[in-house]
Amino acid sequence: MSLLVVSNLVIDIGAARPVDGISFSIEAGECFALLGESGCGKSMTALGLMRLLPPGARVSQGQIQFADTQLLVLPENRMRQVRGGGIGMIFQEPATSLNPVMRIGHQIGEALALHEQLQGMAARARAIELLTQVGIPDPVRRLNEFPFQLSGGMKQRVMIAMALAGRPRLLIADEPTTALDVTIQAQVLDVLDALRREQGMAVLLISHDLGVVARMADRVGVMYAGQLVEEAPRAQFFAHPAHPYSVRLFAALPDPTRRGGQLATIPGSVPPADTRYTGCRFVDRCTEALLQCRESAPEWRVVHADQKMRCVLERSSHTEKHNTKKVGAGDTVTGANQGTIVPPSLLSLPPLLTVNDLRVHFPIRRGVLRRTIGHVRAVDGISLQLQPGRTLALVGESGCGKTTAGKAILQLVSPTAGQVHLKGRSLRGLSASELRPLRAQMQMIFQDPFASLNPRMRVGDIITEGIRALGLTAGLPTGMQENAAQRVNELLVRVGLAAEMASRYPHEFSGGQRQRIAIARALAVNPSLLVCDEPTSALDVSVQAQILNLLAQLQREHQLAFLFITHNIAVVDYLAHEVAVMYLGRIVERGTTDEVLRHPQHPYTQALLAAVLPVHGPVAAMTRLTGEMPSAARPPGGCHFHPRCPHADAVCRTTDPAEVMLSATHGARCLKITG
Repeated sequence: MSLLVVSNLVIDIGAARPVDGISFSIEAGECFALLGESGCGKSMTALGLMRLLPPGARVSQGQIQFADTQLLVLPENRMRQVRGGGIGMIFQEPATSLNPVMRIGHQIGEALALHEQLQGMAARARAIELLTQVGIPDPVRRLNEFPFQLSGGMKQRVMIAMALAGRPRLLIADEPTTALDVTIQAQVLDVLDALRREQGMAVLLISHDLGVVARMADRVGVMYAGQLVEEAPRAQFFAHPAHPYSVRLFAALPDPTRRGGQLATIPGSVPPADTRYTGCRFVDRCTEALLQCRESAPEWRVVHADQKMRCVLERSSHTEKHNTKKVGAGDTVTGANQGTIVPPSLLSLPPLLTVNDLRVHFPIRRGVLRRTIGHVRAVDGISLQLQPGRTLALVGESGCGKTTAGKAILQLVSPTAGQVHLKGRSLRGLSASELRPLRAQMQMIFQDPFASLNPRMRVGDIITEGIRALGLTAGLPTGMQENAAQRVNELLVRVGLAAEMASRYPHEFSGGQRQRIAIARALAVNPSLLVCDEPTSALDVSVQAQILNLLAQLQREHQLAFLFITHNIAVVDYLAHEVAVMYLGRIVERGTTDEVLRHPQHPYTQALLAAVLPVHGPVAAMTRLTGEMPSAARPPGGCHFHPRCPHADAVCRTTDPAEVMLSATHGARCLKITG
């Protein structure tokens, strides 16, 4: 008997119906993955299963059976016992799920006390074990820290540890690895996979990352506009996606052969939840739609063994297009490998951004007098250059200092040492009033879109706030408000949202939609330098393709420079011109994209690339880094990577390696490399 059976589940929010008759089942020990664009109803389905729906939402039809219990008829006091103990959940946005005024240890301890009856030292030992299990370095120190002291990836891992604290029989994982780099992602997925196999724990995985789904899922369900449109075993789905929507999700994946060209996108967007349908829900975005697709809703149709879909088209017609990367009108792929060709006019320009020996050390204070007893060396001497019209990708594990480096470059965090020059002008030591005129030239897209958007402001006001704050409306003619409103509408449409959404508040959007709002706000002041901190981590593949196309187009038209902080190697391969690999506050390898990704020299870079999850083909065994990344508060002597390096020897433990240049643009810091 199935552990979870969902039958014809319908969730209403007033006139809106974000979930409209979804049915599926999950066996004990099985992983069922829900795929689909942001706004399709995946997260609302998960909240409905937990009976944690937002105000105004209700389950109007359907049944949810967990083990032998009908969850929809349980009183709330019994449902609280099911949450955490029977069904655990990892939420999509850890920053809004963790209590900002409670230490990490106390938050994990609450779950342990409720579900495991652990107190005191036993609870502390179990909390340390959980943090270690999900790959957090220095777990004893992290127990005493607050959420704001952790990076986005570390917050996500704390959420996973809390969800596992109750040893649930079913784990609902809503984008569990969104904020994680590839090495920690692989480690966390291994933990989840081992737990479900050892304990028979079932997993409902909600993810936009096809590589994660290929690694974890036993079965896949594709969700669109509140309904499942395809369901299949993992192997069959990845070999032969059947529904036109599934085919286009695969076609939108970043591909280095399209570098410099356009990625395939799905025209339009997911219909609003209050839309009433007479035909197929995908008809307005499908380039192969027939007349009957508009007149009647398609029923389930078996296309191969256990694979079924809601579509009247024959599978072979669009599967062939998937295999040849031709996805219909308006989706032509162009510009293969053009990203390797750089116009000489751009290469001859002086650097827009120059960073020399940048350091950011945060003091560690103890005692009543708050004396400084040490420093967290978040950024420990990095140097880089970035020219107009170029993209430099900064990659590395969570907590290695990437985000801090980006903030220090923009002077949002005060550097301890080093120099930052923008267009030849030093930014170090400038006062707030001196920096204000330069703010329009340099903007940042933050990692957590919800935390960076004011919840009390409408989207239109959020986007225009920067324009007004920097005085960029001063030169506009009469009708300034109308001009600003027009600018907002243009930006919203350009990032894939509707112009009428300007009057809404951030809480009315999904996570992916909030990220697009953050991108629109950064672009509003026409910057020359854009620091992008995981700008596509919360986006599904189709919207990611749209955003990457937008960024590439803006770069071509306006010679924008991007410092692109990401853990998505596929995005780096498609968008970046140069790559810098960062480890424990230092850059350990740098070079052109082809040099670093095709011919990695540093052992750490090689480990990062080995941990990338493949989308197509079998999931091969991947090389794993041993141990954990040391704390930046106590970095190891010699080469910082030596405790995890399979090639380290006694010299590596005592000697700090200098950079070895392998070509005019390719360098690495490793004692085993000779120029």
